Amino acid sequence: MALIGLFLAMLISFYLLARVCDEYFVESLDKIAKKLKMSSDAAGATLMAIGSSAPELFVAAIALLKPGDHAALGMGTIVGSALFNILVIVGAAAIVKKAVLSWQPVVRDMMFYSLSIIMLIVAFRDGQVDIKEAGMFIVLYLIYIIAVIKWRKILPYKDVDVIKEIEEKMKKSKENGWKKIVQPLNFVLDKLFPSAEHYYSVFFISIAVIAGLSWVLVESAVAISHILRIPEVIIALTVLAAGTSIPDMISSIIVAKQGRGCMAISNAIGSNIFDILICLGLPWLIVLSFSGGTIGVSTENLLSSIILLFATVLVIFFLLLARKWKIGHRAGWFLIGLYVAYVVWAISAL
Repeated sequence: MALIGLFLAMLISFYLLARVCDEYFVESLDKIAKKLKMSSDAAGATLMAIGSSAPELFVAAIALLKPGDHAALGMGTIVGSALFNILVIVGAAAIVKKAVLSWQPVVRDMMFYSLSIIMLIVAFRDGQVDIKEAGMFIVLYLIYIIAVIKWRKILPYKDVDVIKEIEEKMKKSKENGWKKIVQPLNFVLDKLFPSAEHYYSVFFISIAVIAGLSWVLVESAVAISHILRIPEVIIALTVLAAGTSIPDMISSIIVAKQGRGCMAISNAIGSNIFDILICLGLPWLIVLSFSGGTIGVSTENLLSSIILLFATVLVIFFLLLARKWKIGHRAGWFLIGLYVAYVVWAISAL
């Protein structure tokens, strides 16, 4: 009975996280970006990335700060989420609608994504992370932001701003089907948050709610792993990873249906770059700045998944190259099949 209650708590938390991130947090970040007069590239690489990856960031931070050795829970969530994004989200986007991609932004994102994974492997090689390694994660992300801003000047490509259209589609999709079931949860959120014009208040309340829900997820995952007597990292690599990636998956499928497959794939890869470099690097840097020394990294069940991450980049790159930057439903099902095989392998490795 306790196990059912814990899984129910996780499902409710996943739904609330998706709604808070999409309808409150991202909205407030969009208004703040306009207030600060940020370019669309800079806002997308920073504020919008924070909005879609906030669950992973807080789960990683809370797992790291939780008393006891639970750091692998946060790391597993990031690595598992990255695999989910690159295989399931890209695969689903390809199944929804065949896409002809602009190679320039895809090459840029894959290049930085590959560097991120290499840095992760290097950081994990000795089972410890020090402050220099954590700092390098942040530095690489700053370089990525500069590259995003300057890349269009180096290799020009067409860009389309469809944020408003995406938001409208997401809101319509949430009004159907599950409305009666989730109505009490929606009522609580609507009462909790102020009106949209108070966007700074919405921003800080969103952070508090996301942090609270992330704490529920971490505690539930730890409890489930104890009840089932399986490593915490397995729950993180599968259940937590998929659940925290739901906002990215919804938005990617919407833009794919609109015929903007390049945006869907860039969203998935860009989220992975943020997840690895910021969602891991920032908590590490903050903790090590105060405590000094190193953070122990348990590579059991993680290192092989990280190597698989790098392998998936090569598979997708050569797949796109061979098909002249086109991706359709066959390739999509192939990628989803790879993820299913990965989950089966992760569970069978227990």
